[in-house]
Amino acid sequence: MAKHSIFFGILLILVGAGGYIASHPHAPTALIPAVIGLILVICGIVVLWNPNLRKHVMHVAALISLLGAIGSGMRAWPHVGQLLHGTAPLPLATASQTITAVLCLAFLILCIKSFIDARRAR
Repeated sequence: MAKHSIFFGILLILVGAGGYIASHPHAPTALIPAVIGLILVICGIVVLWNPNLRKHVMHVAALISLLGAIGSGMRAWPHVGQLLHGTAPLPLATASQTITAVLCLAFLILCIKSFIDARRAR
């Protein structure tokens, strides 16, 4: 799961950096996905350096992805329909929030599956 954490973290960093660069004037809140991604990357690196911490660190990564999915999903959900129709008031923000929610949710699902598999293997 450490490699998954790093992979999803890098994707979230790219979403945050892309949103920040694309927004004019540059909105600091566009970097929120990058902060979530940075935490996931750090969690993945910590697990690679010290496998004994895997259980605890990956639970932290799952919690961060849960918070990211809930936070960005709640912000994006009311405007997703408008985004698809091209009438969203802030299309860049809505797209970034939607992508962040989907990435965080996908990582969270992988974490839960991994936790279940580890439990069954014991």
